[in-house]
Amino acid sequence: MKRNELKKVLKPLIKECIKECIFEEGVLSGIIKEVAQGMNGNIVVEAKKPAVDRAEVKRQEEQLERSRQERIKKLNETMSFGDVNVFEGTEPAAPESSGQGALSGVPPGDSGVDIDGIMAIASGKWKHLI
Repeated sequence: MKRNELKKVLKPLIKECIKECIFEEGVLSGIIKEVAQGMNGNIVVEAKKPAVDRAEVKRQEEQLERSRQERIKKLNETMSFGDVNVFEGTEPAAPESSGQGALSGVPPGDSGVDIDGIMAIASGKWKHLI
């Protein structure tokens, strides 16, 4: 028996068996019940935020900014040193580095090594060296 002939015979038999199983034995109701339970777990509830009064928010922001400015003003008044420059004669600290790279520990103002003498040492010999 060839494959196509077997398929023509078996396909209707299998189809009929499946229909009997689903409808007569209550399998379909169980499938529907499981799908319904699965869909209940995926319910998305959207919580809406109450309406915000933009004028009230703006007023609160302005009040917070005024109080911040007042605190800064009081701090500056208490920390005043008159005409004395407390940072006179100081240099900026070197920036912290991650310790990686060729120049990681070298301050930015370092002039480095003077290499002007290299040309004088090898003057006229560059062609031979290359």
